[in-house]
Amino acid sequence: MDIITSVAALRERLQREPNNVFVPTMGNLHDGHIQLLRLAKQRAACTVMSIFVNRLQFGPKEDFDRYPRTMQADSERLRDIGVTVLFAPGENEIYPEPQTFVVEPSDLQHILEGAFRPGHFRGVATVVLKLFNMVAPHAAIFGKKDYQQYVVLRDMVRQLALPVEIIPAETVRAADGLALSSRNAYLSPAERTEAPRLYRVLREVRESLLAGERDYAMLEARARAGFGDKWMVDYVAIRRQADLQPPGSGDRQLVVLCAAKLGRPRLIDNLEVTLEA
Repeated sequence: MDIITSVAALRERLQREPNNVFVPTMGNLHDGHIQLLRLAKQRAACTVMSIFVNRLQFGPKEDFDRYPRTMQADSERLRDIGVTVLFAPGENEIYPEPQTFVVEPSDLQHILEGAFRPGHFRGVATVVLKLFNMVAPHAAIFGKKDYQQYVVLRDMVRQLALPVEIIPAETVRAADGLALSSRNAYLSPAERTEAPRLYRVLREVRESLLAGERDYAMLEARARAGFGDKWMVDYVAIRRQADLQPPGSGDRQLVVLCAAKLGRPRLIDNLEVTLEA
């Protein structure tokens, strides 16, 4: 595995590769990231992972400074799995000057996660576009746990005519259903025991939809009430998979999305639902 920290060296190294599959991350790797890499290795001989904690996507009161940075452990794990290139740039390499040109996503950036994290998707889209220009991948893999992020980046690639295939990967879960996330490390032992409730609530909504219930507002309200007093729920929303807008009577491809705080950590998750015609 080559560990590269500069854009110039990255481009020189990748000139030798006919194509590559790219997995961008912020590090602190878990089994969900490793699953993304396994999918990448199935698609190309050259796999590239980036580790970069992107200040641009963090709000002023969010955890940029506290975000876990575990480069040594991450690089050892990636070497074991056989990654071709690890791109681990410093902040000055990605942002050598103030980033005054940014990617401004559609109004999709202002709903759901965007309503609680203003500017987040602008920061995500901007850094991913920069990374695409640096890595020049023919495909990139993103986990569905960050469903809204996947939709934003999929639409960015389509509308800007980027020569990159966006490949969604299914959410990887612990045995009790909790979606794997770097922020799970913030959970206390008691919170970790409680955390799978989020997945159970989503499953209950999905089962109600599959059973024929169509009062979406009622289902969302019932789901919020199902969390109990240990949680602070930001949203439970039933939306169309295609554009994350509220579904109409004829929509069949839905997704149930949720974000809630359990103590300090804020957890997000979702489940796709396909209704019968």
